[in-house]
Amino acid sequence: MSNSVFSIPTVSNEPILSYAPGSPEKDAVIEMIKSLKSKEIDVPMIINGEEVYTDKKIRLCAPHDLQHTLGYFNEGDQTHVKAAISAAQNAKSDWENMHWQDRAAIFLKAADLISGPRRAYMSATTMMAQSKNVFQAEIDAVCELADFLRYNVSYMKEIYAQQPNSSKAIWNTLEYRPLEGFVFAITPFNFTAIAGNLPATPALLGNTVVWKPAESQIYSAIAVMNIFKEAGLPDGVINLIYTDGPMTGDIIFNHKDFAGLHFTGSTGVFRHLWKTIGNNIEKYRSYPRIVGETGGKDFVMVHHSADAKQVATALSRGAFEFQGQKCSAASRAYIPKSLWADVKKYLIADVKSFKMGSVEDFSNFITAVIDEKAFDKIAGYIDRIKSDSGADILIGGGYDKSKGYFIEPTVVQVDDPMYLTMCEEIFGPVLSIYVYEDDQYSEILKVVDSTSEYALTGSIFASDRAAVVEARNALKNAAGNFYINDKPTGAVVGQQPFGGARGSGTNDKAGSLLNLYRWISPRTIKENFTPPSDYRYPFLG
Repeated sequence: MSNSVFSIPTVSNEPILSYAPGSPEKDAVIEMIKSLKSKEIDVPMIINGEEVYTDKKIRLCAPHDLQHTLGYFNEGDQTHVKAAISAAQNAKSDWENMHWQDRAAIFLKAADLISGPRRAYMSATTMMAQSKNVFQAEIDAVCELADFLRYNVSYMKEIYAQQPNSSKAIWNTLEYRPLEGFVFAITPFNFTAIAGNLPATPALLGNTVVWKPAESQIYSAIAVMNIFKEAGLPDGVINLIYTDGPMTGDIIFNHKDFAGLHFTGSTGVFRHLWKTIGNNIEKYRSYPRIVGETGGKDFVMVHHSADAKQVATALSRGAFEFQGQKCSAASRAYIPKSLWADVKKYLIADVKSFKMGSVEDFSNFITAVIDEKAFDKIAGYIDRIKSDSGADILIGGGYDKSKGYFIEPTVVQVDDPMYLTMCEEIFGPVLSIYVYEDDQYSEILKVVDSTSEYALTGSIFASDRAAVVEARNALKNAAGNFYINDKPTGAVVGQQPFGGARGSGTNDKAGSLLNLYRWISPRTIKENFTPPSDYRYPFLG
């Protein structure tokens, strides 16, 4: 029994290592990649803490090296979904009644494992599974994931400390219960940190979880789960399954104990799940919490007072890091005519200098897109651009999937700010640019705001403060994360809480205490030390 109110270790963002030539972290990752490639792994589901294997094995390969088999994952069926739910239900009582500091200790230890002895393992599995270069893997699978785990502990303590006032002879308290039931976490391919955070955040607060990752991220998802187990996570708290989506949803969303959905993925899927939950609302014990971060059509708006080289750098990084497969990636830009010649020159020079290939060559800035479905979709947009008269490819436009899913970073200039690649989410290395007359700045701000159904990230480049203020006000609903003189990517836990509204999600801000509130159900307790013994009030005299 603990009679102490514990302090937690000081929380700060995990430093990003450089992986410079000759650095120990680079040597460690190279050796880890060699080790991973030397064996094919059989990836089990984890249900009630046990490794679960099936007769249906699905091949896993690196998107940049289709000939090499990383291993196989075990696809489950409806019995495994039901088993995961049962495991979560059975683990719930012990887990929610565990002291908060003991739950915290598990995830703090996981963060230290990720950023310490398992650092190379986390980076290398993400590099191989998702074709991230070493820097992108470092900031994702190591730094951001460790930051989520540490900062969420800090936010949990901050929330628990918030208590109501009391009056004479009355003691008012507020306890923060987990939700009644289990949480379903659906996670995307593009960030290992998101894949770890979506099940971990509800779990930290005493919930138990069924976790379904994207198939193309399973190779690194099992790495996250292995870390959680190594850190002491009890059996059944998080249950990792690889099952058919519609079948899984049919079971989970019809279950009376379904309590919440923590989702990152496409807007279309999220809307479908929301409708399904709504249609089943009478089946549930409580109204389920629905938290989702979905698509984006993220913008860079440029004023004529901006610096052309800074704009070009923001575009080359913001649009093409991780092949544009970030929800926040710069996908459309609006450049004033007076700056266009210089921005174009610098941007094309940047893109020409990119090297593309395997993640094992650390000089490659660009690698492969995630899978054949994504490749074909992006290639289809590029073919459409080539056939249309109102759009010109300034650089790029090539693609090849003979060895890996490689698509050249592609910059497109369009004649119409409402051209399809300015409006539709592509989720790949395609940047569309519209050049406008300098004196049309205010009008173009309205175009930026109304072009897309999304409202995730966006940025303004200007040295004129009045132009910054005008953009900030005009675009206040166009982006949940708004950047001034910076690229619209790279949100840091504890610094820029992440999430957008409109078609981009529920804006519950991962990386802040706002998200944690969604996974608790407060109970107010009033204790009267001197209860009245007569119903009569003084006014009756």
